[in-house]
Amino acid sequence: MLQIDMTARVRKTVGKGAARTMRRAGNTPAVIYGPLGAPVALECNTKDLTKGLLSIHRKNAFINLEIDEDGKKSVRHVITREIQTDPIQDNVLHADFYEVSLDKPMVFQVPLKYVGKAKGVDMGGDMTILKNKVTVSGKLLDIPDVIEVDVAPLDRGDALTCKDLGLSAGVSLVTAADAVCVSVSGAAE
Repeated sequence: MLQIDMTARVRKTVGKGAARTMRRAGNTPAVIYGPLGAPVALECNTKDLTKGLLSIHRKNAFINLEIDEDGKKSVRHVITREIQTDPIQDNVLHADFYEVSLDKPMVFQVPLKYVGKAKGVDMGGDMTILKNKVTVSGKLLDIPDVIEVDVAPLDRGDALTCKDLGLSAGVSLVTAADAVCVSVSGAAE
């Protein structure tokens, strides 16, 4: 799973006026919450936050968030839960981070990347992709960014199901194992 490093500071003031002042100074209000501790109000540098969020946009990723609290630093592992943006200026207004454990299994959707050209397509068949992503469960560091599926051996009339995907150790399939991911139509001769 993709991971990036970001920094934040614990903020002392809360409320609408304090948030506006913070945004004018080039910072974005944020909050971190989850089952591992009490919620903490944060402030992040807007440029660094935007750059980091764009680098993990639409990807399975977690953030190593280094939090500075009066000179005392700690690192917490988080995923983005919600990002609020200004609809006109497209600026980040607020970020919600959800703290996760690296030791407990979680459920994620992982995209499938089909590689190769099915030999059934070369013989006049049509390849139909039925699934673009699958749901898997595992520890955060074991979850892949993408699952590559080699379709080259598929002949006409063949299909590849979710149980045929090559999952790494420690990752289990949540999606139905007999669900078809890709098939090549056309009667085999």
